[in-house]
Amino acid sequence: MPLIALATACLLAITLGYVAVCAGSPFGTCRKCHGFGFATTTDRKGRPKRGKSCRRCKATGKRIRAGRWLFNRAQRIYREGTH
Repeated sequence: MPLIALATACLLAITLGYVAVCAGSPFGTCRKCHGFGFATTTDRKGRPKRGKSCRRCKATGKRIRAGRWLFNRAQRIYREGTH
């Protein structure tokens, strides 16, 4: 029984930590471009150069976190249902 309680407490701590991160910083760095906003490529000499703009984050380097996206969606559904 104590093992189940410990696992539950760990999951609760992780969940509350992620909720705090989503509330404090709703945008995270883009996983595709690593926050640059564009892909980095190299020229023929091996020097890095700017590539195409990132389509996933629309060249901002930031993306909304999954938890914040779910929260925003739930708020929108609630707001539309109460009118």
